[in-house]
Amino acid sequence: MQISYKIKIALVIIIAMTGIVSVIAVKPIAQDPTYHFFADKRCIVSIPNFWNVVSNIPFLIIGGMGMFVTLFRKPNGMLQQLKINAFVFFLGVFFCCIGSIYYHYNPNTESLFWDRLPMTVSFMAFFSIIIGEYISIKAGKILLPQLLLAGVISILYWNMTEREGYGDLRFYALVQFLPFILIPLIVILFKSKFNTNLYLWLVAVFYIVAKLLEHFDYSVYECGNFMGGHALKHFSAAAAPLMYLLGLYKRKQEVISPNKIDI
Repeated sequence: MQISYKIKIALVIIIAMTGIVSVIAVKPIAQDPTYHFFADKRCIVSIPNFWNVVSNIPFLIIGGMGMFVTLFRKPNGMLQQLKINAFVFFLGVFFCCIGSIYYHYNPNTESLFWDRLPMTVSFMAFFSIIIGEYISIKAGKILLPQLLLAGVISILYWNMTEREGYGDLRFYALVQFLPFILIPLIVILFKSKFNTNLYLWLVAVFYIVAKLLEHFDYSVYECGNFMGGHALKHFSAAAAPLMYLLGLYKRKQEVISPNKIDI
């Protein structure tokens, strides 16, 4: 039985609202002070936490390439109506390098703010792209500034509560993990405007691998004392936007009848 478009939209909204209400209902979530204790603390060529710092360079390269492509190229795998969304996504990726280097050079809760801010911009921009490509181009364009505002507010709120002495990560967790739930659901329920979903699934795979490497930071480092899981997490996380960038060239737009074109 085929599910109607309205029911699909309702399902996405219900899950989103359930997530929002659930986060509001739970108690404030403080920042774990042990978060800053990474496995690999080696100082090499006078750079503290060397591998956790330099492993961010791929974000700079991939973000820069993505911004160039969105501004000066017209790849078949990018909807021109969502050009700004894609540019903001890669802009966030670019600044992930700068923010993460700043944080890992001297890991603490204050510097963590600058690590998380560009990540949030990328998450929200990517979410708006998925909405635009699968549900409605118009919705993707309209929701971009609103999603970005929600993401920035979540970071500012967390930073403010930290300064007040009671950290609250609930809303940052919401803007990071709710799209992680909704994006696969949207990809499954709705038809893409392109001929393949492969590159988006590869984005998800590399992101999941990155989260696993982050979680097993110490275990990975103990395997050979070469590099911690957190540094490898940066490489895997950078591969996620690289997959999307490759998709901009490898995907092709499906032929849509004139009376069904979404503008």
